[in-house]
Amino acid sequence: MTTTSDIAPTTESGIDPKRFRDLMARVCAPVTIVTTTDGDGPHGATASSFAALSQDPPLITVAFDRRSALLARIVAAGRFGVNLLHHGQEDLAMRFASRGTGGERFAGTPWHADTGLPRLDDAAGWVTCELYDTVEGGDHLLLIGLVTKACNVERPPLVYANRTFGTHSRFTERPRRPIIDHITACTSD
Repeated sequence: MTTTSDIAPTTESGIDPKRFRDLMARVCAPVTIVTTTDGDGPHGATASSFAALSQDPPLITVAFDRRSALLARIVAAGRFGVNLLHHGQEDLAMRFASRGTGGERFAGTPWHADTGLPRLDDAAGWVTCELYDTVEGGDHLLLIGLVTKACNVERPPLVYANRTFGTHSRFTERPRRPIIDHITACTSD
């Protein structure tokens, strides 16, 4: 049996990388396909680091490994799109997570250009962004996108946790009050 004292810290912070990865695997994350385009055509990759950052101005974040070919293309283009996947699109998430070129990943995938960016036809949501800023974070670069377009359809989201795909339990069965209604109810007399 391995104990905590048996594992030598291997990072600057003293945290064992495997333990950190195992902990973060338990965090439920949205599954997205981030896209851009250039003279070579459409490009995209699966990312689960998507998050909202600000309402005013509307900003989102997504992080990529510094070695990512898509990252270099996004920085060069100065804009990108985020396709939010829905439950049932696990195969699509895996295709865009695998090695391959943009052409290989998009082959057989219904998509169209929306404001000049590759948008997957069957995605649960779509966001277009201008590259607003970047932040260095260890072996990743955090992209901050200024949202220029956002739309969604009512479908259960595809999420990733414990190294498997899924969705929120009973997503389609429960009535969902907008969170703003909950906030208003808590602040009113």
